[in-house]
Amino acid sequence: MNYTSAISTKNFFINAFNNATLDDNRKSLLFKIAKEISIVYKKNEVVNLNFICTHNSRRSQLAQVWGFFAAEFFNLNINSFSGGTEITAFYRNTIKTLQKVGFTFHLDNFSHQNPKYLISFEGSSKSIIGYSKRFDNKDNKKPFIAITTCNNADKNCPFIPEAINRFHLPFVDPKSYDGTNLQEEFYLKTNRQIAEEMYYIFSEVKSFLN
Repeated sequence: MNYTSAISTKNFFINAFNNATLDDNRKSLLFKIAKEISIVYKKNEVVNLNFICTHNSRRSQLAQVWGFFAAEFFNLNINSFSGGTEITAFYRNTIKTLQKVGFTFHLDNFSHQNPKYLISFEGSSKSIIGYSKRFDNKDNKKPFIAITTCNNADKNCPFIPEAINRFHLPFVDPKSYDGTNLQEEFYLKTNRQIAEEMYYIFSEVKSFLN
């Protein structure tokens, strides 16, 4: 599944941050996450992030992909993973909005229910694997910092012994716009918001480490 985008992933990432409209409460939360990441980083020289949402199909996948990009952009040894409390699939509209900003998806393992993709971007030295899975899947390296991205996941997630710490970073679910004429616009809006917030977190981690 190859797709050529006229949009540079790097430019989209930078512009998302430059045009950010974060309020003080959101900045405070992002700062706390960045500080915890930096503490673990200084201790272990590596950090695993696990973005968790109920179905692991939209917001948690977007956060994983932008976390992957941000780690390379800021040259940080941070691994991004994602998972859910249920297994569904990497939703097609999520893939489309990431393709529109320059990410490349290669089918790695075909399944009608839940295919696996190798995800990369122009200039990347490695790829990540994307598919829907539970948060405790063996592909999610442990121990990790858990970041829940939807209200249901925050309320329903069981005790996670592997989690060094846990933060709730909710995003509005673009699912409510599926099948409407605002579908593409709202997925891109969510895509941009998650990109800008990953930029903020990772840039703060870089500052802490320096």
